[in-house]
Amino acid sequence: MNDLKNTAVAAVFRGPKQAFEIREFDVLPAPAGYGRSQLIASGVCGTDLHITRGTLAVGAPSIIGHEFVGRLDDCDPAEAAKYGLKIGDNVIADIAVPCGNCLLCKSGDDANCVNMQVTNEGSVDVPPYLYGGYAEVNFTPLTNLVKIPEGIDPLAVAVFACPGPTAIHAFRLGAQAGFVPDAATSAVVQGLGPVGCFAILYLRMLGVRRIYAVTGRPNPDKERLALKLGADKVLSLERDGIDNIRALLQAENGGLGVDLCFEASGAPAAVPLGIDVLRNRGMYLIPGQYSNSGSVDLQPQLITFKALRLIGSSQYSMIDVNDYLAFLAAHPDTQPLIRALATTYPVADTNRAIRDALAGKNVKTVLVK
Repeated sequence: MNDLKNTAVAAVFRGPKQAFEIREFDVLPAPAGYGRSQLIASGVCGTDLHITRGTLAVGAPSIIGHEFVGRLDDCDPAEAAKYGLKIGDNVIADIAVPCGNCLLCKSGDDANCVNMQVTNEGSVDVPPYLYGGYAEVNFTPLTNLVKIPEGIDPLAVAVFACPGPTAIHAFRLGAQAGFVPDAATSAVVQGLGPVGCFAILYLRMLGVRRIYAVTGRPNPDKERLALKLGADKVLSLERDGIDNIRALLQAENGGLGVDLCFEASGAPAAVPLGIDVLRNRGMYLIPGQYSNSGSVDLQPQLITFKALRLIGSSQYSMIDVNDYLAFLAAHPDTQPLIRALATTYPVADTNRAIRDALAGKNVKTVLVK
């Protein structure tokens, strides 16, 4: 924010395959029930890239982005205290607003609310304007702000602000279905984007026996990163060949296949391979297929004969955000490594940030002031 002009820069989404409009907005006081936060870092999510490509529809003009980490600087102190918040706190703005009344909400599964609303859908033409993540200032209901405990680097938090809870929720659903990765588990993570990278780190912290990472094209930098995060071996479809990868992974557990496959690539072609390499009663967690990117041929009899457990997972809830922060607090040595994954751009340079993210130049693209 420019303190003299009392304005903030934001990047306005104008529609698929169009450049963002970089605009200045007046910064207003926080409305009742809201907190106003100054940007520390706001991630560019894979979901945002689907939006910019046009494979996931949102309205325009709007301020997209849902990985905002900031410092709370205006709110009703008494109201904020009800949620354990105060001015000066570092916070995550959680986008999801479940209805609380549908079948899923009433059964304790509000992450999959069928009437889900979002906090960043406010109009750029109606004060206070700045509801989305691609802005130097953000307005979010106090109910949806999560305090970042002291001692946790907020920039590190921003790197996996969505990927971390997304992966953790998928693992939560897997646990509800009876599968908790442990020291006896062999696992495959498909994709080396932010969700896949966090899944590798998370599995390593769980002490999983062997972790394979599978990616498409060879990328020495990302492969070194995957090994640093905890992968035992990185396999490239282009370099190693799908038949060789399938044979290697199927050799696990005495020829039965791997125990767990975690799909984070977003490539539909990843799903048949995941099914192929799982052992009987193996678990397939699938949070990565988040847009209509095409269809693939499957052999559904493999699901039947191997009695596979396939779990889709598209959202996360406040409990997952808190578990993500607890994970970072429990593993402080991971924070410098996580922070180093961020490539930062000022909000005014959002168009370049998006181009670089679409080109796969960065592990994690992050907007800052």
